[in-house]
Amino acid sequence: MILYPAIDIRGGRCVRLIEGDFNRATSYDADPSAAARRWVEAGAEWLHVVDLDGAVEGRPINRDTIAKIRATVDVPIQLGGGLRELTDLDAAFGAGIDRLVLGTVALRDPELVISAVARWGGRIAVALDARNGRLATDGWLGQTNARAVEVAERLAHARVRHFIYTDIKRDGTLSGPNLEGLSELIERVDADIIASGGIASLGDLDAVANVGASGAIVGRALYDGRIDLRQAISMFRAEE
Repeated sequence: MILYPAIDIRGGRCVRLIEGDFNRATSYDADPSAAARRWVEAGAEWLHVVDLDGAVEGRPINRDTIAKIRATVDVPIQLGGGLRELTDLDAAFGAGIDRLVLGTVALRDPELVISAVARWGGRIAVALDARNGRLATDGWLGQTNARAVEVAERLAHARVRHFIYTDIKRDGTLSGPNLEGLSELIERVDADIIASGGIASLGDLDAVANVGASGAIVGRALYDGRIDLRQAISMFRAEE
């Protein structure tokens, strides 16, 4: 299982939100590239970067900050937030990003996702950001009635190979992952499922690995020191 340290960017700073609430944000690094360097030095093989401002605005906002991260580290970067047009994807790949995460556009324009997968294959992932199993949009400010598992099933048939499942009510709360929702996705969707939201301990990481997640995104627990990234990576390498 791959561990993805999360670097969420708002106003050029590295922050963590609770349940996606912009009014409940904690700032950790004035320079997100410093966080990126720290996690890579601890052994991170991937980074998960989110342009929070872009997710809300519907267009990439923090390009300069992301470019600085890209120039600072040499591991693959997975990027989401505000990617709504094929031109946005083309520009991000051209800037050296390795995998792009589509969220809102996957609901509003699934044909764009299909076109992106036809062009870039496994370098495209889809975010399944859910409250009570129903998907949210626009930086989690909007809410739909679309069920995460049903959307994932349709997009997997369209050859999407990577999904990121986030339980919004658990994100940033350190309350543990939603193993039930994660398990349902893994059982029903023929693709890699990356777990996100609520992970607070090595035990939580072990639990999502045991239900079959291909990866886990860890945010606040790393920044608060509850999980030692080097120790966690060593643990999963030893199990391989």
